[in-house]
Amino acid sequence: MREFGYQRAYDVAGAVALLDADPDARYVGGGTNLVDLMKTGVERPGRLVDIRELPLDDIEPARDGGLRIGATVTNSDLAAHPEVRRRYPALAQAVLAGASGQLRNMATVGGNLLQRTRCGYFTDTTKPCNKRVPGSGCPAVRGEHHNHAVLGASEHCVAVHPSDLGVALTAFDAVVSYETVDGPGETPIGAFYLPVGDTPHRETALPPGALITGVTLPPAPVAAHSRYRKVRERASYAFAIGSVAAALDVRDGVVREARLALGAVASRPWRATAAERVLTGAPADAATFAAAADAELAAARPLPHNAYKVTLMRNLVVAVLSELTEEAAR
Repeated sequence: MREFGYQRAYDVAGAVALLDADPDARYVGGGTNLVDLMKTGVERPGRLVDIRELPLDDIEPARDGGLRIGATVTNSDLAAHPEVRRRYPALAQAVLAGASGQLRNMATVGGNLLQRTRCGYFTDTTKPCNKRVPGSGCPAVRGEHHNHAVLGASEHCVAVHPSDLGVALTAFDAVVSYETVDGPGETPIGAFYLPVGDTPHRETALPPGALITGVTLPPAPVAAHSRYRKVRERASYAFAIGSVAAALDVRDGVVREARLALGAVASRPWRATAAERVLTGAPADAATFAAAADAELAAARPLPHNAYKVTLMRNLVVAVLSELTEEAAR
């Protein structure tokens, strides 16, 4: 067992200064992912900086009419918040679809966005993995990959991002705020996760030592009519083999606005922009929904044992959009 230091931070500037002074340190909130990776030897920080006491646990209206969510808000509190449930129901559904009640009570919003892949080769330090050891290879390409990526992957990594929350945030154009020793910054969630390319070990656009301080949801009336649907291999909590966050504004039988993001299909939450273009201005019917799904999945490059995901995601997109349309007609 490797020894490590522990220090609790009580203000944002102090937390950021601690990591700036010690590049071997890591922030820890709920620890539901980091501690597991420390146990397996994937993560080996020299010090943990506990950020749970930072004043980042509020959910409050943003100045533009959106909603700001602090980084240390627990997943349970996020899912239960009345404004989240009323204005962004797919976000609450996504959180409730992930993990167990005990884990949601501990896990934080900031930590959820930064959780690492659950690929078995990544978590097994006896195996090569380009995310863990750049240049060592990706055995999943020819090995066990039934739940790996069909979109946006490369020969260097075919793992998928495990977050349910991130999929819903991507559909609603969330903006991630952070703090560094040089001051605050922010990035749209669409640019927050980096394409896998030939550098799969570089997962986010966060500067070194940056601390996520919150996530802002822009005002989006369409989000009030949204849904998150997750397919998994067992009824109890499990990571998705495919998921959809969708929102529709249907008037007079025509799609006026659509938001769509897919989960468990790529190394990052996947914004389905091609599908959104097909949907917007088209009849709200099964034929349109199928055409939208086909347009997005045309870029899919499945591996031998995960081709089923293409069909699964097509059917899932059509089902969720059909359900939203039926609800709107009531």
